[in-house]
Amino acid sequence: MSKLMRRLSTEDQNFQQTFADLLAFETVNDPELLVTVDQIIADVRRHGDAHVLKLTQQFDRHPAHQFSDLELSQASLKQAFEQLDPEVKNALQLAAERIRAFHTAQKQEGWQYVDALGNTLGQKVTPLDRVGIYVPGGLASYPSSVLMNAIPAQVAGVTEIIMVVPAPNGVLNPLVLAAAHLAGVHRVFTIGGAQAVAALAYGTETIPSVDKITGPGNRFVAAAKRAVFGQVGIDMIAGPSEILVYAEGANNAEWLAMDVLSQAEHDTVAQAIFISPDAALLDAVAEAIEAHLQALPKADIARESIANRGALVLVKNRQEAVDLINQVAPEHLELCLDEAVAMSEQIRHAGAIFMGRYTPEAIGDYCAGPNHVLPTSGTARFSSPLGVYDFQKRSSLIMCSEQGVKTLAKTADILAQQENLDAHARSARYRHQA
Repeated sequence: MSKLMRRLSTEDQNFQQTFADLLAFETVNDPELLVTVDQIIADVRRHGDAHVLKLTQQFDRHPAHQFSDLELSQASLKQAFEQLDPEVKNALQLAAERIRAFHTAQKQEGWQYVDALGNTLGQKVTPLDRVGIYVPGGLASYPSSVLMNAIPAQVAGVTEIIMVVPAPNGVLNPLVLAAAHLAGVHRVFTIGGAQAVAALAYGTETIPSVDKITGPGNRFVAAAKRAVFGQVGIDMIAGPSEILVYAEGANNAEWLAMDVLSQAEHDTVAQAIFISPDAALLDAVAEAIEAHLQALPKADIARESIANRGALVLVKNRQEAVDLINQVAPEHLELCLDEAVAMSEQIRHAGAIFMGRYTPEAIGDYCAGPNHVLPTSGTARFSSPLGVYDFQKRSSLIMCSEQGVKTLAKTADILAQQENLDAHARSARYRHQA
């Protein structure tokens, strides 16, 4: 039995309150954090490149002497790609190909039709002009995030993709640069934090303002994205990583335990929940988690994560599990059972659903194809994974025929009068009385 992860049962007297408390997490509501971020944004707007350089030198200890030192050349990106170990290069290319293939299927096209009155109606789909993608650096350096953010933008037809990535002490993971080359990123700046978000949103002397900012970051990045929303679009306010694993029947407890830890190792506030109607399986997974932690390089992070926000939950049956899953609306959901497809049809809220015993969440993080930028903190109730559609916008098309406008304008005239909007009514009336 795990001494780290709390053990819960739906039959516990205070289960619902305990479970709700476990799920509760505020990402960017710290007043002190918001004040700090607002000041950074204001200073970047006022002082541009100079302030971004100052903060980058201060927080990242970057050795840059001038702002131009913070931009990487396309040649350096290409060189990083060409110098990769062949095995790593092939893995990165395969992942990129699969991500591009999946997202190509998402691309939306415009459409039109002519109604019975002879009016042409439709929708025009247009890619965004310029987007900014935030890629974590330092302790969390993820080339996979480059692919997952840049490739959908590229497939959508975005004209310019600008990437920001912090480089503590001026050091960058070459694989991040290689991924930027492979994904077709146009410009890369080694900056991070709220100052990078502000630079993308409002522009500086060197960094042009973008139309949308996507990509995960720390709480300063999340708070800054929330603050600039409206000036630019954003993908989401990302919270800590989450995984919920449901298992029943014949399963390998070692596999399931490592699946749980795969998200716990991300962050001390990441959340990992394991649910099963099988008490013996819960015990076996708990023991396997303890054993795996003895050899896991990021054991300290994972241990704190599962101790603070993890849980082993015993349910009476599968339906009870479905209800809990829909309550959680997890970022990642694994369904490890024979009837995984059938069970998935009952799931209404989840960022990504991994079905069957042979589909670990880690596959989705890197190379399955679907995007790994997913809604967290219960936001899967109303939002979706990042995709090509996030880099496209839609315009309505309306063209009335000379005859068709008479019917529609008369209707508009009547309704406008009911709303006491006389100019609207007269504008329509001119057409139907012509």
